[in-house]
Amino acid sequence: MAEHKIGIIMNGVTGRMGTNQHLIRSIKAIREQGGVLLKNDDTLMPDPILVGRNDKKLKALAEEHGIERYSTDLESALADDYNVIYFDSQTTVRRAEAIKKAIAAGKHIYCEKPTATDLEGSVELARLAREAGVKNGVVQDKLFLPGLLKLKRLIDSGFFGEILSVRMEFGYWVFEGDWQEGQRPSWNYRKEDGGGIIVDMFAHWRYVIDNLFGEIKSLSCLGVTHIPERVDENGETYKATADDAAYATFELKNGVIVQANSSWTVRVNREDLLTIQVDGTEGSAVAGLRDCKVQHRVNTPKPTWNPDIENPFDFTSQWQEVPTNDVFDNGFKVQWEQFLKHVHADEPFPWDLLEGAKGTQLSDLGLEAWEQRRWVDVPEIKL
Repeated sequence: MAEHKIGIIMNGVTGRMGTNQHLIRSIKAIREQGGVLLKNDDTLMPDPILVGRNDKKLKALAEEHGIERYSTDLESALADDYNVIYFDSQTTVRRAEAIKKAIAAGKHIYCEKPTATDLEGSVELARLAREAGVKNGVVQDKLFLPGLLKLKRLIDSGFFGEILSVRMEFGYWVFEGDWQEGQRPSWNYRKEDGGGIIVDMFAHWRYVIDNLFGEIKSLSCLGVTHIPERVDENGETYKATADDAAYATFELKNGVIVQANSSWTVRVNREDLLTIQVDGTEGSAVAGLRDCKVQHRVNTPKPTWNPDIENPFDFTSQWQEVPTNDVFDNGFKVQWEQFLKHVHADEPFPWDLLEGAKGTQLSDLGLEAWEQRRWVDVPEIKL
């Protein structure tokens, strides 16, 4: 058994998502478990170099988590042949140019989404990576959530019969920043900085819908800026120029209808921050981040409309929990392990930059449908 070190440039990990999900719960966790076990019983040990613009933040983050290498010089990190993977979790407006540099340097690419600020930029990245022959992948973390893995198990088992419709509810109240600090960075609410919930969340909805329910044929979307003014991290009031809520309907090629509400201006009265209800001819299910419950055809109650009497049904108690028959690891970590094995051992990894471009496409089409107030079709992407 041998250990193989693999150098990884991690750019943008001083941000919330980069620090928590990619550094601490993925790369650091993989290092602490002794690396990634390969089929021949060798191990693959990630050796990150943290890259960013603030030397003080990088130094503190590296020291806190036992990382030996950090730098504010991206070009030097890219020029080092020891580093074979470039990872990017910067803000969206900075991502594409840095990825282009990494592709030109011959690095394998793994990145957050959206991969670029528009479809043209995302397609260019996919084309450049293909032409350069570098392996590439995009984070699609929600596919690895325990609740969605249970939902996928139900779909694969034929539990639903014919799936008729899907309702996705996502969001929570993000405080405005005046009397309570906001839970999200202020750039999320500025269109000029790459913000907006359509740009942020439709990239997720694309891979969730594609992988679970079918290909999207067309969509309609209404975006809204419900809160026009917020307070940033420095206590300065600013105008919110990006959408903070979006209400969309997707028609799939197989006839399934998907409704998706995404909002940073909603107070939660459901069991999780994301819930997905699937209704089929034989049964229904509601999945959250970790749990999933079902109601089969034979257990479905038979209510009738009568507003003149008290409701005799306790509807929420008439669902059964799907058991946790597997051990579910952190979804970001699982996908990191798969990408590392893809790079080193050529194991399959289907979520490439072209798949990332599909997410950007759906965001662009959502914005187009909103602007033009009409249904728009979703064409095939060709490199």
